[in-house]
Amino acid sequence: MKTGGIKIVAENRKASFHYHFLEKFEAGLVLTGSEVKSLRDGKASLGDAYAVIKNGELWLLNCHINPYAPAAGLNHEPLRSRKLLLNKAEIHKLTGSLVEKGLTLVPTKIYFKQGRAKVELALAKGKKLFDKRESIKRKESRRAISRAMKHKSR
Repeated sequence: MKTGGIKIVAENRKASFHYHFLEKFEAGLVLTGSEVKSLRDGKASLGDAYAVIKNGELWLLNCHINPYAPAAGLNHEPLRSRKLLLNKAEIHKLTGSLVEKGLTLVPTKIYFKQGRAKVELALAKGKKLFDKRESIKRKESRRAISRAMKHKSR
């Protein structure tokens, strides 16, 4: 999917169901050549991925990028930890926010912007069960309204 110079490679759709997003950040990704080629083919998954801060650096963990078949012996490990590039001031801000109870960094998208691989991270707070039920109700009511509008226009 391409929108305004941005090619979205992978999205974490379940994240918005499980978390309330408080703030979003854009971070660069440090990748090997085979990882970039695999991302350009759209072979990535953010299902269980999350970000952590270790020794003042931001890392993306559990992000699955499929091995690139033509790379043969020079391939990468699919689930390796990948360094994220973010301003030092933003990392300090995130460190302070993550100390708060219940906040986490969730990757929501991987995309290419002007030829560079980027990750959209969301500072998120976990939803309670009743919040999830409310999300389901809203989603179902939107579907019912759109169905009714379709049938009425016929």
